[in-house]
Amino acid sequence: MAAAAAASTTPHSLLLQKTTHNHAFLKPNSATFTLTNQRPAKRLSISCSATIPIQDRPSVQTQSQDRIFNFAAGPATLPENVLLKAQSELYNWHGSGMSVMEMSHRGKEFRSIIEKAEADLRALLNIPENYAVLFLQGGATTQFAALPLNLCQPDDSVDYLVTGSWGDKAFKEAQKYCKPKVIWSGKAENYVRVPSFDGLEQSPNAKYLHICANETIYGVEFKDYPMPSDPNGVLVADMSSNFCSKPVDVTKFGLIYAGAQKNVGPSGVCIVIVRKDLLGNAQGVTPVMLDYKIHAENNSLYNTPPCFGIYMCGLVFEDLLKQGGLEEVEKKNQKKAAILYNAIDESKGFYRCPVEKSVRSLMNVPFTLEKSELEAEFLKEAAKEKMVQLKGHRSVGGMRASIYNAMPMAGVERLVAFMKDFQARHA
Repeated sequence: MAAAAAASTTPHSLLLQKTTHNHAFLKPNSATFTLTNQRPAKRLSISCSATIPIQDRPSVQTQSQDRIFNFAAGPATLPENVLLKAQSELYNWHGSGMSVMEMSHRGKEFRSIIEKAEADLRALLNIPENYAVLFLQGGATTQFAALPLNLCQPDDSVDYLVTGSWGDKAFKEAQKYCKPKVIWSGKAENYVRVPSFDGLEQSPNAKYLHICANETIYGVEFKDYPMPSDPNGVLVADMSSNFCSKPVDVTKFGLIYAGAQKNVGPSGVCIVIVRKDLLGNAQGVTPVMLDYKIHAENNSLYNTPPCFGIYMCGLVFEDLLKQGGLEEVEKKNQKKAAILYNAIDESKGFYRCPVEKSVRSLMNVPFTLEKSELEAEFLKEAAKEKMVQLKGHRSVGGMRASIYNAMPMAGVERLVAFMKDFQARHA
């Protein structure tokens, strides 16, 4: 404690010393603070007992007592050990004397953060060198416009396969910048399935074929991917809600984009993985901030990026690698989803999932109650059991449990136990 005792004793420093210990955020069981008059001869005396080091705090597998199970679709739950690591580094990152939130994005400290984040993501997804990795702002929705602006000209044809709300929104935005066509839509069936790829009538010379790999609202997930019929066409995927939840062969795609706030970080970051030969063909009206080539040439540092969000994504990538990579992550996600879907299917109709079983999402599980009048009570009782954000999207109603990578098995098990108890009392 000598370092703390020798510190400056301005009012601000006293506050910081009261809430930190050796510049790391620790959680004391008890602490006594004696503040003396601020004279040169007087010093701050602090005594702490039974501090709990960060590494000894509960991991994501052993949920802390003060944490809830957050089933939100996004911003979504983050790994508890990642949050605790960020907490421990918040005030003074790796001895730099400053927080990540205070760093210059062009300084060596942040460059090391973003470079490691990219390297770890490349390792996770086995991204080849002929693909650029971009950390951008504006969320995945901004990419609805950036895609056609970068990949085609105003009179070019592009195809959209619409399996939910996000695919539909992407198509509508593309209408401003090129000639998009919906070659299949599940809207008439209320988005419960994915079409057979053999029957798709793709447009001749379409520059790209766009899919939403996992529809967050309707819970429909591609288990395999269609291929563009034109030899020069490319497959483009919005992977926002299943990004890094399973291995993906990046080489099947010309471009992948994903908002971070589902599986890999806080809101504010959008990740784009784009084949380098597709860069440099942006329409003349493309805003500089939407030009992929500009961002690729500047290593995502053309302007001030969402620095802290990128840092958090980097911590998540590091954690996923430590878990054994995406093959192991997928196994965990499959187990969690199986438990929840089985509970729904075995409820004799009390709970129902409308999605075709072959394309049910491992990330977003929508379900309804046979007695819709019980929905409010279901949500109220679940909240009392520390399970929140189970209400379905406002456009479809019902329930939705988002069980992303960071949702521990214990959360799914508690939800299933609650569902069975609720059914026993209300069936």
